[in-house]
Amino acid sequence: MLYYKQKNMKRVYVDMDDVLCDYQEAKAAARAADPEMKYPQSTYGFFANLKPKKGAIAGFHELEKHYEVYILTAPSYLNPLCYTEKRVWVENHLGLDTVLRLIISPNKALLKGDYLIDDLVHPGFEGEHLHFGQARFPDWDAVLKYLIP
Repeated sequence: MLYYKQKNMKRVYVDMDDVLCDYQEAKAAARAADPEMKYPQSTYGFFANLKPKKGAIAGFHELEKHYEVYILTAPSYLNPLCYTEKRVWVENHLGLDTVLRLIISPNKALLKGDYLIDDLVHPGFEGEHLHFGQARFPDWDAVLKYLIP
């Protein structure tokens, strides 16, 4: 169980929403089911029931073989349950040991690391940002090819 920096190991932070799990798909489906619902992410069970992105679970585990890997996710301030639900999602999909490496913070620039894999840009993060879902890193295959040559 690794939850501290090992000598000579680079640190990677991985976002949850739209990197590990399919937030936008779930949000669109909820709005299609109820067009009046303004914030589906504020409903009970929204975060706990997100589907993993294609290749995310295997990709996360592959990164663990080469890096010190943490999950770094921002909370939904509209849903106080998201803190618990994100933790439940991590345990259900990545295992209880990974929960020890779950960080929930609204300001990702506070953390020190070598890489941040995220679909959003976080000014102030001092490491390299791998902009997930964009041209250079459209999916997990591209991320793994870059980080594990």
